[in-house]
Amino acid sequence: MLLPLGFDEEERRCPICDGIIWKGQKVLIESVKMTVCNSCAQYGKKLITKPKSTSSYSARPKGSSRNSINKMDEVEIVPDYAKIIRNVRTLKKLNQDQFAQKLNEKPSLLRRIESAKVKPTIKLAKKIEKVYNVILLKKSDEIEVNTKKYMKKQTSSNLGDIAFIKKKK
Repeated sequence: MLLPLGFDEEERRCPICDGIIWKGQKVLIESVKMTVCNSCAQYGKKLITKPKSTSSYSARPKGSSRNSINKMDEVEIVPDYAKIIRNVRTLKKLNQDQFAQKLNEKPSLLRRIESAKVKPTIKLAKKIEKVYNVILLKKSDEIEVNTKKYMKKQTSSNLGDIAFIKKKK
């Protein structure tokens, strides 16, 4: 008898009609889950099987997100980022598509960044800095104030005591 490749004859027999299961279907017959042939599948209730996840890696535990937030807050994008990016692109004699291709980004995103409609992410700014050797990020001048310290000492506090102060250059 002809069998599908890689299958043992006894493993691929239908438990109801003893026929060969070419493409089996999982059904529930009298509260028993079983794989039967297509013709016997009508005698039971078909079970819908969800495909199992076949990921080959385990999820890495995330570290403290507080450190990453503080690191990202330490730098900010310079105000004239659009002008700098446009100048670098024209100095390298690249069109927007070629410029985007070198960065592995969409040209439409870089067009919006050049026209200052969209501010680049810190990650993209770092990538542009690395590839084209320009400065788009600067250290932030924000000062953090411990609000609990001031709240305990003073009965009334001003906005300047609690707020983050940003120094302009």
